[in-house]
Order: sequence, then C-alpha cells, then structure tokens
Amino acid sequence: MGPLRSAGRGDSFVHPGSHRGVNPDPVSVGAGAWPDPESRWGLGEVALGIVASQVLLLVAQVVVFGLAGWTSVEEVPLWATAVLQIPLWAGWIAALAVAGSKGHGVVREFGFTIRGIDVPIGLGVGLGVQFIVVPLIYWPLLSILGRTQDDLAEPARNLADKASGAAGWVLLGLVVVVGAPVVEELFYRGLLLGALRKRRWPAVIAAAVSGAVFAAMHFQPLQFPGLFVLGTILALLVLRTGRLGSAIVAHATFNAVTVVALLSA
Repeated sequence: MGPLRSAGRGDSFVHPGSHRGVNPDPVSVGAGAWPDPESRWGLGEVALGIVASQVLLLVAQVVVFGLAGWTSVEEVPLWATAVLQIPLWAGWIAALAVAGSKGHGVVREFGFTIRGIDVPIGLGVGLGVQFIVVPLIYWPLLSILGRTQDDLAEPARNLADKASGAAGWVLLGLVVVVGAPVVEELFYRGLLLGALRKRRWPAVIAAAVSGAVFAAMHFQPLQFPGLFVLGTILALLVLRTGRLGSAIVAHATFNAVTVVALLSA
C-alpha cells in the first residue's frame, strides 16, 4: 500500500547544518519548513483524491467485469487486479498533481525524496512493525474477537493465490512492494498529513488521523488495527525526517515480508 514536516507561520525550524531556530514541536524536527504555509493546497485536494479514486475504480470495475464476464472478485486474475490499481492510483495522483501545481511541485511540496540514511531506518521500522508491533496488537485482539491468524492473512493469501508462475509473482511484487508504497505514501503521508499540519493540527493527532484514514481506505475491518498503527508510525517518520524516503522504504519492507512469506508457503 511517505514526506517532510512543519507547522505554521509562527514556528522556527532547525535546518541541517544549522543550530539556529527552535521548533516547539519535537516530533516535527526535520529538514526545512514543511508543508509550506504559503502553498494553497489542503484538505480539498485530499477529498478530491479520495472521491476521484473511488469513482474511477468503480467505473473501471464495471467495464472490466462486464467485458470479461466476471461475476465475483474470486474470478479476477492477478493481472486484472494489478490493472485495476491504475484507476485507484490515478485518482490520488491527479489530486497530488493539482496540489503540486498550487505550490512548488510534487517533489518539493510532499518531500518526495530519499537519502541514504532513509534505507536502514525504513528497513528497521518496516521489519519491527511486521515482526514485533503487529503480533503484539493481534495476540490479544484475535482471541477477543474469536478470530485466527488465518483470518488475518486471508486478504494477502487470496491475492497470492492468483499469482501463477514467475511472471505472476513479479507482478504481485511490483504492485505491492513498489507501486503501493510510493503512491500511498505520497497521498496519505504527503498530501493528507501535510494538509492537516497546514491547519496546525498537533503532530501526533495529525499522524493518527493519517493512519486511520489510510487503514479505513483498505476496507478490511480485521486488518484495520495493524494498518492504523503502521500508518501512524509512517506518519511520525515523515514528521521527524521532513521527507517521504524512510516511510516509503518502511512501507515497502512491511509489504515485502508478506509477499516473501506467501511465496515461501
């Protein structure tokens, strides 16, 4: 399925190589003022992206299902599942483009950069969330809900079942490990999180809201707690570093563990 950090006009920021300026919000100390308070994008573009992505996805599903004669999701092959990500991502990308045009472009507005240090940080966070945080969340939760690990893994397993041969697994990897982390971090941690910070929402609350929307938009109730925690942690990474790099790597690592586990099984 990240970018920068900042607050409003009255804050000072600590820049790399400089000891001047004190930011009263320790969560959002990073590289430069983000989001730019002068840029004119905000929650309107977030709403545009959510609505556009769902409308485009619905239209694409109606057309593709009609042409192929499919009557249920179970009949959809992996290649079609991958293709149907395009209209979903297109809605988000359109919103990002609109927002970027109102500022300094997508790269600068949403911290779409990566540095060398982001790789080990992202790897560590992604592995930590997958192997430590998520199990701790679901250890009591599954028992309370009367569910099992098989129930939790079902969506990913259903997707993997559609993969046949090397080409299918490569396609699955491209969608889950490459495409989703980049596009989702740009939208949920770049655009949404940035829009909340532009409205001067406290960093931790903005991160939690970003995580909640990210989790809710997956439409998987049992997976919501884990996705919420993942999304919130990724948002805090973005607020701390001032860019999406480490969040994208962490997101990709988290997803890659699932793909490798399914392939091994």
